[in-house]
Amino acid sequence: MKKVILSLALLTTLSFAGEQFAMSDADRAMYAEMLENNPAEIYVEEGGEFLEALGGEAELSKFLGVKEDDLAKYIAGFPRYIEKLGMVVGTDQVLQALMASHGKKPYKLKGKKMFAMSSYVKSLANEEKVAIDVNADEHIKAAYKLGKEVYETKRGGRGLACLSCHSSDIVGSVLRTQPLPDLGKAGSGATWPAYRMTKSSLRTLQRRFQGCMKNALIAVIPIGSKEMVALEVYVTSLAQKEGKSIAIPGLKR
Repeated sequence: MKKVILSLALLTTLSFAGEQFAMSDADRAMYAEMLENNPAEIYVEEGGEFLEALGGEAELSKFLGVKEDDLAKYIAGFPRYIEKLGMVVGTDQVLQALMASHGKKPYKLKGKKMFAMSSYVKSLANEEKVAIDVNADEHIKAAYKLGKEVYETKRGGRGLACLSCHSSDIVGSVLRTQPLPDLGKAGSGATWPAYRMTKSSLRTLQRRFQGCMKNALIAVIPIGSKEMVALEVYVTSLAQKEGKSIAIPGLKR
C-alpha cells in the first residue's frame, strides 16, 4: 500500500472557521499526532490480509478484467459500471462478488471486515488522481443524475438535503464545532474510507452519509443501494473536478 504523508496545513484548515475554533486544544493536539500515525492503518493492513486470502491483487485484477499493473488507476475510477454485475457499484460490492465467486460468504457491506478490505483496495490507488468518468456509459450517467438528485432533494420534517450544509453560501459555517466543508475541495470522494476520531473507528463514505442522514433526522438510505451508490458517484465526481488524488485512509474529526 502506498503511504501518503498528509500536510500539517490540513490541521489549520480543520481547526478554524471564521473566528470560531472548531477544535479544542486537546483535539488539535490529538489530530496532529494522528496525522503522523493514523490508527486506521492497522485496519487497512488487516484488509490486505483478507484480500490475500482471496488471491490478492492478482485475483482482483483478473475478476475485474484488467492488468494488475493497471489496477491502481482502475480503482481510482470507482464507483463504476461493472458489466458482469450489471450495475454501478463501489469497491465493496465488487469484493462481495469476488468472495461469492470463491464460494465464501460475503462480508456485510456495513461491517468492519468489509470496511477494512475495501479500504485496502482503495488504498492501492493512493496518489492516483480520482478518475471517475460520469460520461463513460449510460449506466454511470444515470447514476450521476440520481446522485445529484439525492444530494439536492430536501427530505424529512426539517426539509434538509446534503446541499443544505454544503452549498457555497453555507460552507465555512460551524455546526457542532465543525466547519462545514465544500465536499469537492475537501476531497471527500478521495479521502474516505477514513478514521473518524469522534467514533474511534474506520468508516466508509457511504457510512458517513448515513451518519449525516441520521443527524438530520431523515430516512437513512441503505449502504449499497442504488441511491447510496449514486450519491457516492456524485460526491466522488466533485473531488474529480477539483483534481484530487486518492489518500486512504483519511483522518476525520
